[in-house]
Amino acid sequence: MHADFEFDGAVVLVTGASGALGSAVAETLADAGATVAASDVVRPDDDDALLSTGDRIEFYQGDFTDEADVAAIVDEVVEDHGRLDGLCNVAGTWRGGDPIDETDVEVFDLLFDVNLKTMFLASKHAVPHLRETGGAVVSVSARSSLEGGEGDGPYRASKAGVRLLTETIAEENLGSVRANAVMPSVIDTPMNREMMPDADHDSWVAPAEIAGVVAFLLSDAAEPTSGAAVPVYGEA
Repeated sequence: MHADFEFDGAVVLVTGASGALGSAVAETLADAGATVAASDVVRPDDDDALLSTGDRIEFYQGDFTDEADVAAIVDEVVEDHGRLDGLCNVAGTWRGGDPIDETDVEVFDLLFDVNLKTMFLASKHAVPHLRETGGAVVSVSARSSLEGGEGDGPYRASKAGVRLLTETIAEENLGSVRANAVMPSVIDTPMNREMMPDADHDSWVAPAEIAGVVAFLLSDAAEPTSGAAVPVYGEA
């Protein structure tokens, strides 16, 4: 069974859009008719598929750990398109390998900045506009945020923060803005295959499959759902 969603007339801001998952989300929404404001600190190459999706995707370069950049981009998107209907907080990164007592504070700061602060700032500045349209926020948490584990505690903690802020945004905006999170495990990307060549790649979930769940959570089909953390890790 294949589900189709209609986003004609909707404007959605996607952070982390130059990455594998972010670009998949942007392309899925654009294919469904949305106008996508794709944003990242790094601009994709001119021949990147993200920039070749007709006029449905417009790129806004900025650092979502910097509040001035975030405020300017959200204002620019609303000024350019007249509205904002959705926010997808995809920006994120992973670091791990060391126990807490051997982890550099710079690694801790990086993970909380990129994984949690970006989500906080984007939501802070987008939610007032989303209230006007009855819009929705979808953020990317992680399966590993559900428990502690060896070697990547700050990553897990930052992604747990994404879940908690999602629940908070949902509670603070009952009846006006829905907020949900998705929880992937290892995503099937070329970088992850290169890093883990001996893993069972067949158990990993492709970015496009996760993007489909993100589209559902943004859509009217998920209208009764807010404050949820949705597993998207398949068999991984």
